[in-house]
Amino acid sequence: ELVRKSYPSIAIGYFQHIPFPNDEVFRSIPWRNELLNGLLGADLIGFHTFNDTQHFLNSCAHILGLSVQNNCLHTGGRSIFTEVYPMGIDFEKFSQLANSEPIQTRAQAIKDYYKDQKIILSIDRLDYSKGIIERLLAFENLLVTNPELKGEVVLYMIVVPSRDHVAQYKQLLDEIDRTVGHINAVFGSNEWTPIAYFYNSFPLEELSSLYVAADICLITSLRDGMNLVCKEYIASKENTNGVLILSELAGAAKELTQAIQINPNATDQVTTAIYNSLHMPEAEQRMRLNDSIEIVKKFNVRHWVRLFFNRLREIKIFQQNEMARRINTQTKEAILDQYNRATRRLFFLDYDGTLIGFQNDAAAAIPTESLYETLNMLQENDESQVVIISGRPHETLDNWFANEQYYLVAEHGAWSNYPTHKWQSGAILSTRWKIPVKHIMTKFANITAGCVIEEKSYSLAWHYRKAQPGLGHLRALELVESLRYLVQQHGLQLLMGDKVIEVKNSELNKGKAAMDIVNSYNPDFIFAIGDDATDEDMFLELPADAITIKVGNKKSAAQFYVDTQQEAVKLIEYFAYNRKKLKETNATSSEIKIKTYDKNSEA
Repeated sequence: ELVRKSYPSIAIGYFQHIPFPNDEVFRSIPWRNELLNGLLGADLIGFHTFNDTQHFLNSCAHILGLSVQNNCLHTGGRSIFTEVYPMGIDFEKFSQLANSEPIQTRAQAIKDYYKDQKIILSIDRLDYSKGIIERLLAFENLLVTNPELKGEVVLYMIVVPSRDHVAQYKQLLDEIDRTVGHINAVFGSNEWTPIAYFYNSFPLEELSSLYVAADICLITSLRDGMNLVCKEYIASKENTNGVLILSELAGAAKELTQAIQINPNATDQVTTAIYNSLHMPEAEQRMRLNDSIEIVKKFNVRHWVRLFFNRLREIKIFQQNEMARRINTQTKEAILDQYNRATRRLFFLDYDGTLIGFQNDAAAAIPTESLYETLNMLQENDESQVVIISGRPHETLDNWFANEQYYLVAEHGAWSNYPTHKWQSGAILSTRWKIPVKHIMTKFANITAGCVIEEKSYSLAWHYRKAQPGLGHLRALELVESLRYLVQQHGLQLLMGDKVIEVKNSELNKGKAAMDIVNSYNPDFIFAIGDDATDEDMFLELPADAITIKVGNKKSAAQFYVDTQQEAVKLIEYFAYNRKKLKETNATSSEIKIKTYDKNSEA
C-alpha cells in the first residue's frame, strides 16, 4: 500500500510463502484491516495453495466487504488478482548435485556408517509449526510397538537454529533436547543410538548426500506454506529409491499426491506410515518417486518465476485496458459536450445499486431529497427525459415517483407508464411456472435465516442480503442448481444479481423496454447506467452511439464503467449541474445582449 501511494502505476506482485489463516482467525487480529489494505496495494497476490487463496478472499469479503469475482477483487479503482502459484525448487541443481561423484561417494559413506540400518531423515528449522515433537513421539511409539526394529533404524534429525533467543523457541529447543535424550536413553545401547540429532546448519553438499542416502524423508509439519525439503528430497532420488512421508498440512501435499500422507497429530497413523514405508517394495517406491519427480521437475522454480511475472505483466495490460473504459475527467467532458449539443435527450437510470445504494432492508432504499433534486434538474425542460428502469414492482416506483414527470419502467420491462404516465403492461404471459419455482425458493428460504422471497407480476426474487455471509452465497448456488431444470422447461430467465436470485419470463427485459421508448421518442442523445445483469440487455439493445455505463468493474457490454454507486450519482449530478450552469450562463448572456441593444436603441 505504501509503495502504491508513492508509485501509483508501478507493477507490484506479492507472494505469501507462509499459510494464510482462515477468516475466523484473521478477523480476531486488531489491525486486520490495515494488513488487508496493505496487501491490496499489490496487483497480483500469490499463495502456495488454493485454501490459502480462499482464506484471503474470504477475509477481504467478510472484513472489508469487498466483492469477489473469479478470484478478483476490485478496490481503489483497480482490479487485484489472487492466484495459486505453488513454489518449486531448482530441480536441475539438486538432481545434478545428487548424481555427482563426490555426493554419491559421501552418500555411500553415510550408509556404510549406519551399516544395515534404515535412515529416516528429517530437516527443519527450529519452529513450533514443524511438528518436531510430534515426530519424536511417533518415532518413540514405533520403537515401543515394534521392538524388533531396535538397531534396524535411525532417525537422522537436523534442526536448523532459528530465533532461539525468543523465549517460546528456547522452550521448544529445550523440549526437543529432553525428548531426544529420553528416547536415546530408554531405547539406545552402546552399539546403537536411535536418534542422530544435530542442532546445526549443514552445507548444501552434505544435505544432498543425506537426501541420496536416506531411505525415508519424514515431514510432520503442523502448518506449512509449502515445505521445499520434500521437493529437494524428490529431486535427489532419480537414481535411488526412497519414500516420502508428508504431512497433509504442508502445502506440498496438494501437489505430491504419491507421497505417504499423514496427519502429524495422529501419532499411531504416523507410526504406521513409518513402519509401512520401511517395508515398502522397491517397485512401489520407484513408482511413487517417478510420479513425484515428474511434478517437481516440471513445476520448478524457474517455471514458478515465469508464471508469476508473466501473469503480472498480463494484469498490468488488463488494468490499462480497464482504465481506458473507466470514466475519467476527459471522458466526462466529452460526454458533456455531446449532452450540451443534443436537443432531445433520454436518460435510462437503474434504481437499486445505481441511484440508491443497497440496503439490508429493501424497503429502506427510498429516494433521498438530493436524488429528487438531481433528477428534477435533468428533467426541468422538454430537452431531457428521465426514465427510471428498475426490477422493482410498479406499485413501489409509483409510490416514490408518481408526482414526478419521469417515465417509469418496472419489473425489468413488464410494466411501463410511457408515454401517458399511466401504468400499463404489454405482457400477456403465463405465470403458472411461479408455483413450482416459489415452492423451491420457499424450501431454501426456510433453511437459511435472513432470506426472503419477493413476488412480482412476472417474476420471483430470492433475496439473501440479510443471510450469513458465505452461507447465503452457498445456498444461492444450490438454489440455482435446483431451479435449472424448471428454468429450461418453462423457457424462463434466471438472473444472479447482488445478493438476489431472480426468475422471470424470458420475454421481458430492460433492453426491449428501453428500445420501445427510444423508437418512439427519437432522441439524439442516449445515456444509460446500471449495475447488474438485467442492465446488460439494455446495454446490448441500445444504439451504438448511446452512452452506456456499468456501475462496478465487471465484465459488461457497456462502453464505460464507474467503480461505485456513489460515483454513479456524482456522474449524473455532474451532467445536471453543468447543464443548469450552462443555461444560466446563456440566460445571462442573452440578458446582457438585450440590455445592450436597448441602450443603443435609446441612443
